[in-house]
Amino acid sequence: MPEGTPEPSAKDLRTLIPEYEGLALATTLLNPEPGDPGVRESSLGGALLWPADEPWPYCAQEDHWTFGSDSRNTTEIVAGTVPMVPILQLFAREVPGLEFPEGKDLLQVVWCALNHEQDPGPVMPRLYWRNEAEVAAGGLLPEIPVAGEGEYDEDHVPQPSTLSPTPADDYPSRHDLPEAVRDTWEPRFRLPTGVVMWPSDSNVIATKAGGWPAWIQPADWPDCAGGHRMEHLLTITGDIQLGDCGGVYFFHCRRCPGLPWDWRFDCH
Repeated sequence: MPEGTPEPSAKDLRTLIPEYEGLALATTLLNPEPGDPGVRESSLGGALLWPADEPWPYCAQEDHWTFGSDSRNTTEIVAGTVPMVPILQLFAREVPGLEFPEGKDLLQVVWCALNHEQDPGPVMPRLYWRNEAEVAAGGLLPEIPVAGEGEYDEDHVPQPSTLSPTPADDYPSRHDLPEAVRDTWEPRFRLPTGVVMWPSDSNVIATKAGGWPAWIQPADWPDCAGGHRMEHLLTITGDIQLGDCGGVYFFHCRRCPGLPWDWRFDCH
């Protein structure tokens, strides 16, 4: 069992249902810690290695909004066009367990940190695969635009943090158990009253790369345009306030040209 993987408790699904062990997937726990990461480091909410010939992304949705930093304000502030904020940067050398596309060794995520009513919401992200050496050779964008007051929601912006990636085993939440498995297992946990009391599962609820999504609500896996169910790529949760202690989950399809990707959001 990789270092950092929690030991199963006496009531863990791994001890009660031996078949559960076979559903494990490798994940990398990112373990953010507040700090001052540089542009050549993996980070959450830190500075990004951004190419000079690529404009910083903006969001121009007409109806995105925030209440601003004044907790007494109950009037929505509709901000207009705003710069996106840096969310995640992962270098392949620091996250060896994450499979990068051929010729790419840098993954970056930014998003508009306002509230968006369009599904899946609440943020509006963009995801980029890059080659670190190519970006460095072409020069870096000298100035990254910063979202100002009223141009972001504080709950959607992570504190700049360094990462300490740790490999671990990850298991599906009960939301991701195959239907046939749920139908077989539920009777084992049904009380005389008829209520089903599921024991704790071993799904890791943390910001991570790979593994299983840390769903809070029932699973909502996206399909690509080609009809393939996408693979879980990233979960961002726990380190920022997304809705009511929610998470944003990124997925991609490695079977289709262009590596299409999508995201989902849920909360309590």
